[in-house]
Amino acid sequence: MAADLTPYAPPQPAYEEPPAFKWDGAYLGAHGGLSSRRLNPFASGKGLAAGVQAGYNFQVGPGIVGAEIEGSYLGDSEQHVEGGKLEEKWRAAAKAKAGLSFDRTLVYGTAGVALTDFEKGKNVTSGGGWKTGYLFGGGIEQGFGGGLSAKVEYNYVLTPDVKTTTSAGTSKDDLGSHVIKAGLNFRF
Repeated sequence: MAADLTPYAPPQPAYEEPPAFKWDGAYLGAHGGLSSRRLNPFASGKGLAAGVQAGYNFQVGPGIVGAEIEGSYLGDSEQHVEGGKLEEKWRAAAKAKAGLSFDRTLVYGTAGVALTDFEKGKNVTSGGGWKTGYLFGGGIEQGFGGGLSAKVEYNYVLTPDVKTTTSAGTSKDDLGSHVIKAGLNFRF
């Protein structure tokens, strides 16, 4: 009869899965990277990009939709026009964002409107100022504890019909700009 006794084992607590990262709500952040007229960020004529962003996301299951505004200094990245060069100085952008979250990882696409400040460069006599363009891109963002996340993002900005005057004459050019940046966001 003594063989029927079983040792006492205290009940084990049930495993609780950690809560999923919350992507919804407001956030503020900063970014830095490279801006270039070519896709190669190490080509000549590039500039260092640095700026800030603010946005708001809505989350429905794994789906994320949101809006973001950002401002960046572009470090005089060069744009070639017929007979001369323009320099990109500042950029402001308003963009929509949509993507899928995989708990702490967010993969997203973005599109919007950008305003770029061009300054007259080599051989350009007129044609600088703020010009409107279109922004397309995408990125990946990784969430950490306390509402902090880090991102890597690529943006392509097309600014159509930029009119300039040089010693070669007057021209209209479509100017493309590639920006590769990394940043941090804080959700509150």
